[in-house]
Amino acid sequence: MKPQIKRFQTSNEYFFVEGCYINELSNTPEDSDLSIALARVEPGVTTQWHQLKETTERYVILEGKGVVEIGDLDPQTVQMGDVVIIPAFTRQRITNISSDDLVFLALCTPRFATDNYQSVCT
Repeated sequence: MKPQIKRFQTSNEYFFVEGCYINELSNTPEDSDLSIALARVEPGVTTQWHQLKETTERYVILEGKGVVEIGDLDPQTVQMGDVVIIPAFTRQRITNISSDDLVFLALCTPRFATDNYQSVCT
């Protein structure tokens, strides 16, 4: 890996199947230990139940307010500054309960790979 600056590109945002918008800030084979994505959930939207195999995910809430459901924990309200830790193979979803977008960083170790994403029926 080489030292570098990755510039934010709003045009890189895309809609992901789970029901939110993703902007991959850093996700490359050269830095396979970690990926960083900016996630955006529109007001009133609940992402689908899913889990990541072999990948631990952390949400760092930046804007808005949501309700997160992970594993067998009771639903929890989250807001700016909160960190949600989601171990590999743990079901998860988040609902935006604010009138503005819910925005958070998704940090994955090892880095996120589409092959590790699994929809989960409840």
